[in-house]
Amino acid sequence: MATETGEKLMAHGRVRTRRRGRVAWIVLQCPPANTYSYEMMRDLDEAILAARMDEEAEVIVLTGAGDRFFCAGADIAMLAEVTPRWKHSFCLHANETLLRFANTPKLVIAALNGHCVGGGLEVALAADLRLARRAPEGAKPFQIGLPEVKLGVLPGTGGTQRLSRLVGPERAIEWMCSARLFTADEALAAGLVSRALPFEGFEDAVQEYAESFTSPGCAAMAVGHVKRAVQGGIDLPLEGGLALERELQQRLFESADAAEGIAAYVEKRAPRFEGR
Repeated sequence: MATETGEKLMAHGRVRTRRRGRVAWIVLQCPPANTYSYEMMRDLDEAILAARMDEEAEVIVLTGAGDRFFCAGADIAMLAEVTPRWKHSFCLHANETLLRFANTPKLVIAALNGHCVGGGLEVALAADLRLARRAPEGAKPFQIGLPEVKLGVLPGTGGTQRLSRLVGPERAIEWMCSARLFTADEALAAGLVSRALPFEGFEDAVQEYAESFTSPGCAAMAVGHVKRAVQGGIDLPLEGGLALERELQQRLFESADAAEGIAAYVEKRAPRFEGR
């Protein structure tokens, strides 16, 4: 079992962090639905940077506190009290914060521990991979989707852009305009999540999955460079993407992990990677 570091509460008390082995956990904490505010986004920004700078952390997991909600999106009551100009600045800061996930050279996994709707799904879409939790047997299924049109607005924290890149523009438009909601298994079939996991033992299952991308069994540095190649190259012309890929490959060729991986293959043994 991986050792666990002590928990840390961010400045505004809306994000909690800890590390289990080489997996950094970031937990959204604003009961009952883990809705986000400007203060939470500032805490999330700080938590992402801390995980990025932690040399022992190779994978980042983002989840919500409790057993019912990953995140229900922005705090609507808060939005009802502020000016349109303030809302614009709020959305801009949220976009800047979520871009930190893509710009961090570590794999980011969103563990959807409950309902994940509206801005909550937009937060999850900023991760590299998503794992969904099935509801307890006999309970109403957890819901996943972007129903913002029911409020007369659009998904304004990256939803229109990230969802269309994930599933294609036609399906993304249909889902958002119809405010369609998915269960965990429906989201899996639709390609919104990578896996649907049982309710019981969800956190340990996520930890085990995250550890499969860490050293010594996996070349975490190579995993991070795969992410950077995809995230950095997806919007470039093919030639630019290939140039980025070659540059990242060269850095890996110079790494200790590449030397170990090639040697292990030649010697017909299991490699032991160090993440460097």
